[in-house]
Amino acid sequence: MFQNLAKYLRRCARDISRFCFARHGTTAVEFALIAPIFLGLLIAVLETTLFLFAQADLQTAAAQAGRLFMTGSAQNSGTTHSQFESAICPTIQALFDCSKLMVNVQSYTDFSSASASAPTLTYNSNGTVSNSWSYSPGTPGEVMVVQLIYQWPVVGGPLGFKLANLANGSVEMMGVTAFRVEPY
Repeated sequence: MFQNLAKYLRRCARDISRFCFARHGTTAVEFALIAPIFLGLLIAVLETTLFLFAQADLQTAAAQAGRLFMTGSAQNSGTTHSQFESAICPTIQALFDCSKLMVNVQSYTDFSSASASAPTLTYNSNGTVSNSWSYSPGTPGEVMVVQLIYQWPVVGGPLGFKLANLANGSVEMMGVTAFRVEPY
C-alpha cells in the first residue's frame, strides 16, 4: 500500500512539475487576464475623444452662428428661429442629428446681466425636452448670447466609465458665444 501511495505521489509531483514548467498557452491566459482592462480603457479613450471633438465642433458652430447676429445679417434678413436652425445644420450635420439640436438666442442690455450658463432641461412624460427656447435677435449695441444645446448619447464602458450627466444616459453638450451686436 505504501508503494502504491509513493508511486501516486511521484506521479503527482511529476505532473505538477511539468505543469509549472509548461509555457504553452501562457500568452492566451495573459491576454484573457489583460484584455477586459485594455478594451475598457480603449472604449473610454475613444468615447472621450469623440465627445471632445464633437464639443469643439458645436462650439465652432455656435461662434459661426453668433456671427450672423453680430454683423446684423440675421436681423436684416428677418431670419426666424427655424431658418436660423436650418442655417446652423450644415455646419454640424456630420456629427449631430439636427432635429435634436436646441437653439437658445437671448439679448441683454449689458454683459453683467447676460447669462451663458447651461439651462436646466425639463422633460415631458414621453422623455423629450419640453423647454421653450427663446429667440431674440438683438439690435445694434445689445449683448447677445447664442447657445447650441445637444444631448450627446454616451456608451458606458465595461469598467464603469461614466461621462453621462443626464437621467437618460446622455451628456448635455453646449456651444456658447456671447458678443455685442455691431452697428449695422
